[in-house]
Amino acid sequence: MGAHTIEKIGGTTMSRSDELIETLFTRGREGESLYQRVFVVSAYGGITDLLLENKKTGAPGVYGQFASEDSSMGWSDALDRVFDAMSEVNGRLLAHPGDQGSADKFVRERIEGARTCLLDLQRLCSYGHFRLDQQMMTIRELLSGLGEAHSAFVTVLLLARHGIDARLIDLTGWRDESQPTLATRLDDAFNDVDLAREMPIVTGYAQCSEGLMKEFDRGYSEVTFAHLAARTGAREAVIHKEFHLSSADPRLVGEDRVIKIGHTNYDMADQLSNLGMEAIHPAAAKILRQAEIPLRVASAFDPGDSGTLIYSDTSGAPRVEMVTGLPLVALQVFEQDMVGVKGYDAAILKALTRHDVWIVSKTSNANTITHYVIGPLKAMQAVEKEILTAYPAAVIQVRKVALVSAVGSNMAGLQVARHGLNALAEAGIDPIAIQDTGRHVDVQFIVGTGEMTEAVKALHAALVESDAAGAQEHRVA
Repeated sequence: MGAHTIEKIGGTTMSRSDELIETLFTRGREGESLYQRVFVVSAYGGITDLLLENKKTGAPGVYGQFASEDSSMGWSDALDRVFDAMSEVNGRLLAHPGDQGSADKFVRERIEGARTCLLDLQRLCSYGHFRLDQQMMTIRELLSGLGEAHSAFVTVLLLARHGIDARLIDLTGWRDESQPTLATRLDDAFNDVDLAREMPIVTGYAQCSEGLMKEFDRGYSEVTFAHLAARTGAREAVIHKEFHLSSADPRLVGEDRVIKIGHTNYDMADQLSNLGMEAIHPAAAKILRQAEIPLRVASAFDPGDSGTLIYSDTSGAPRVEMVTGLPLVALQVFEQDMVGVKGYDAAILKALTRHDVWIVSKTSNANTITHYVIGPLKAMQAVEKEILTAYPAAVIQVRKVALVSAVGSNMAGLQVARHGLNALAEAGIDPIAIQDTGRHVDVQFIVGTGEMTEAVKALHAALVESDAAGAQEHRVA
């Protein structure tokens, strides 16, 4: 293993880059102690939404408008809005007028280059021999790279003003006619980097022949980060977030009640990914786990705290580490003649997969199969229609629910299901369903959507806060 670390900064955190100078990049260090650190950066908060589509609402950005229009120039206006947003970031983060000018010039060059590319493609596809739909993934990757290239460029300027020898590592393949593999792209980029004397600032998007967005879509930056850690033999991989990885969302249960997890394993990280908690993309976790590189999740604005270390070890005292909630849809398929007949579940899974519906959990008995999923209304309607075509006698019920899960790397012997049901009963919540897989890593409670917040609070108080209070009393005694 090397002496260096590979560190990832998310978009929301990047938007506070001026604060990160003291809390993260320098952290009181000088000279050689500043280095042996590589930072992989995401686009600033909201920029990728403008380039692609809003992650929460689905409102189209440049990509969405280009994909839906044949000849209109609405996408070009959207590109102008991206430039305005990037320029606003430049003015806010860069104090020196020369740096602001350099950053605006950099952004203008990239924006206009992308505009020319899209115009040429639009003209080309006006001929019947060329299909625009065959180029949409390439366009998506091109646009995504604009955001990370911008944030990396600005960060290098910002660090240089503070006496740090920062170096831009642009993996976006801008005007690069080659189509290297990801491994080659990373190896070539770091071929002459001196980690002891310079601080690489790396774009989270990497253009490569594999096509990161095709498989990981907007999770590509963490996959780049993980591959880079593995390729360079990093001592540790670090993800910097706005807050610590804690026992619950502090906005739900209160900052004074949550507890920093501190240490856990990759099994726990997988469970959180499945529940929509963005500790790390599951593909990135797999890369780090197989390379035997520990992952640290830390708060970028709490430099004195070591954060939470995630590693392969499964030992440790039993405890509930987190309680989290997730709104989803229950797709229940009832067929009286299902019992004893093979193939029902396979057909349902095939329909869900075909329409790109995310399966979080499922249960089944003799004649009923229920999948708890996340997907848009249009996709759910298509799934329901497909299942009824295959099984006309089936009765399908689709309703909104919420999954509240107690998660831990080792919860053996804690009787989480029993204590959880008691806590929900005391809070006046009658769960729709409960599932315990028997692996002692999670127990799932299905409740009404309007009961999710109160269920999280009740379960956190009973399973985390009471346990922490007991442990504290034991230490004092």
